[in-house]
Order: sequence, then C-alpha cells, then structure tokens
Amino acid sequence: MGSTNMSYLNPKTVILIGIPGLQHVQFWIGFPFLGVCLVALLGNTFLLIIIPIERSLHQPMYIFLAVLSATDLGLCVAIAPKMLAIFWFDSYSMAFDACLTQLFFIHALQGMESGILLAMAFDRYVAICNPLRHTSILTPFFLTRVVLMVAFRATVLVGILPILLKRLNFFHSLVIVHSYCEHMAVVKLAAEDVHINKSYGLFVAFAILGFDMIFVFISYILIFQAVFHLPQKEARIKAFNTCTAHIIVFLEFYILAFFSFFSHRFGHVLPYVHILLSTIYLLVPPALNPIVYGVKTREIRRRVAQMFVLKSATQQ
Repeated sequence: MGSTNMSYLNPKTVILIGIPGLQHVQFWIGFPFLGVCLVALLGNTFLLIIIPIERSLHQPMYIFLAVLSATDLGLCVAIAPKMLAIFWFDSYSMAFDACLTQLFFIHALQGMESGILLAMAFDRYVAICNPLRHTSILTPFFLTRVVLMVAFRATVLVGILPILLKRLNFFHSLVIVHSYCEHMAVVKLAAEDVHINKSYGLFVAFAILGFDMIFVFISYILIFQAVFHLPQKEARIKAFNTCTAHIIVFLEFYILAFFSFFSHRFGHVLPYVHILLSTIYLLVPPALNPIVYGVKTREIRRRVAQMFVLKSATQQ
C-alpha cells in the first residue's frame, strides 16, 4: 500500500487498513476489543432494562444515565462490526458514502455523550446547591427538552462534516490509516484545499467538547464550594458521594478525548499509538460507565443481583 502520484476523482470506495504497524498482530488485538464491546453491550443493556422498571431510579440523573447508555450502545454498534471485520476477515474495503455515514454517527454520538455529561453535571449542581428547587427545575418536560437539544446540537454541527467532505472531488489516496472512518483521517486523503474542513472540525470539537468541559468544570467548582460550606462532615461526605460516579465518568471521557484529539492534530506520536488511543477512547468509556454506576448505585446492584438470582432459580 505504498503511496503513488495518482489522483482519484470522486472515489466510490476507500480502504481502511486497521492499525498501521500492527497489522501482523491486529487479529489478536481484536479479541480484547471484542471483550470490551461485549461488556459495554451487556452493561448498558442492563441499565436500559433496570432504570425503567426500578421506580427509585426515576430521577433526572438516572434518566440522563439511560440516555447515556443508549448513546454508548450506538457507539459500539457504529464502530465494532467493521473494525473487527478488518482485524479478523481482512475486510478493508468500504463504500465512501458508508464511510461518511459511519463518520457522522461516531462523531454525533460523541457529541451527544458530551452533552449528556454536561446535563448530568447540571443535575448534580441543582441537587446540591439548590436542593429545594431540584424537582421544580428538572421536570420531565425540562429533561425532554435538554435531551432533544443535545441531540439537535450534535446532529446539526456534526452533520456538516460529511457534507463538507462530500464536496471534495480529488483525493491523492484512498487508504485511510485507521480502523474506522474518523474526520481528520478522511480529510488527510484530499488533494484539494481542506482549510475549511480542518477549521470547521476544530470549531465542532471546541463548540461541543470544549464548551461542555468548561461548563462541567464551572458546575463542579460551585458544587465543591457548596459542599465545603456544609457544617457537618457527614453531610459533606454524603453530598460528595452523590457526585463521584459522574466525576469518574466525566474524567475518563474527557481525558481520553483530548489525548486522542491533540495527538491527531498537533502531536508527533506513532500512528498505531494514536489509533489505539482513539479506539480506546471510543470503546472503553461505554464499558466502564455501567460498571461505575453499578458499583456506586445500590438500587442498580440490587436489581442486577435479583435478575441473576431469578435466572438461576428458573434454571434449577
């Protein structure tokens, strides 16, 4: 797959090579990624079953968690099948339009996940800093509007990315050095001026991830101020414990996101390191999120235990 001086006009297909430099072992790399995907699928499916049937979880935080679980399931479905087909069956070819569709869903779902994490931070802020008005502010109508706004923002902002890519006609290569269709990886194939594509990609990243991260930080600064002003130590610990699951999920998402983002645009890391990082960033949080909330939430643990006890009882 060496480089050539050819230009390709309006290509119909592209080639995804998987993990450059590790093609000889990516067959084996596929197994841990499959394990992570299975944990994500199982864990998030459990949450989507448990949250609707457990009345004590009919609270804004867990409604947002259910939306986060649906988003995580979507990310796994968007990435894993083609990636594992590349690793195990040498299925490198992909229709260009299908590549743009995968690109849209991956980045739109990332944007939705970021927005839901911001909504969860706002819920914790109201619950701790203004608890008497929590139920009057976070009404079912408000929650519905927030989820729709998050989905609308991600869909509109990310939807322009494939449109801008579609207007490009000439490409110097059809080989995408990645295991899935990622915006900058596709942009680098173009043999035309792509300043608009790069600039708009940066704008989307900062308008979604940057904006959300700033306001999550602001929320937690205000939360910590309120917690540290509580008179009793037990009250401070209890208030902080209500935030720990969200803090863990928030940190894992944004730390991995910014490692992946900046290594791709400004870093000088080896290609396989970047691709492993970006794949871990997309697949590991969906697997960890249900584990974190399952460990921290007594009602979820109890429901999961009941489901397994009931299953074992019916098998006997």
